[in-house]
Amino acid sequence: MPVRTTPVTRTTPVTHPTPAARPATPAAAPSPAVDASAGTGHGPGCTHCPSRRDVLTRVGAATLGAAAVGVLAACGGGTGADGPGTAAGGATAGPDGALASVDDVPVGGALLVTGPDGTPLLLTQPAAGTVVGLSAVCTHQGCTVVPGDEELECPCHRSVFTLEGEPVSGPATEPLPPFPVTVRDDGSIVAAGA
Repeated sequence: MPVRTTPVTRTTPVTHPTPAARPATPAAAPSPAVDASAGTGHGPGCTHCPSRRDVLTRVGAATLGAAAVGVLAACGGGTGADGPGTAAGGATAGPDGALASVDDVPVGGALLVTGPDGTPLLLTQPAAGTVVGLSAVCTHQGCTVVPGDEELECPCHRSVFTLEGEPVSGPATEPLPPFPVTVRDDGSIVAAGA
């Protein structure tokens, strides 16, 4: 008698490595806050974390703010302090109307002062005994021009002027407006007509 064979099918369970068990967290429990600067991130379910867009927007705003402060500081001008003919501080008109003394203005240099109406002025002495008064407002975009090394300089866009106010280089093409001054017998410099 012939032997009948039946194919045998074995079912062997296949085992796969299982991921590490995670503790279950309730769905309503909020995630603890994590310092984003520590370099650890939250999962996609984090509702109180700033988005990438929020972070980039805040960083961009802070950068623009810092740049604006730098530009405003440069445009506000100041006084030079690096070489001959520079002033360490702007002078203000005294009670007698004197803007400065001839002795305060270096020969071949300039002194930044505040005019009677509060505007910035430059007093220059291109040659001994010759005092020139000029507006310190740059004719390019209105920044305060400061004393330089035997010249006048605009810190905003690097325009350079002679001690008589004539443009030498830079974007400014118009001379600094004159501010008429008079030297009194005592050597004090006052606005003409004062």
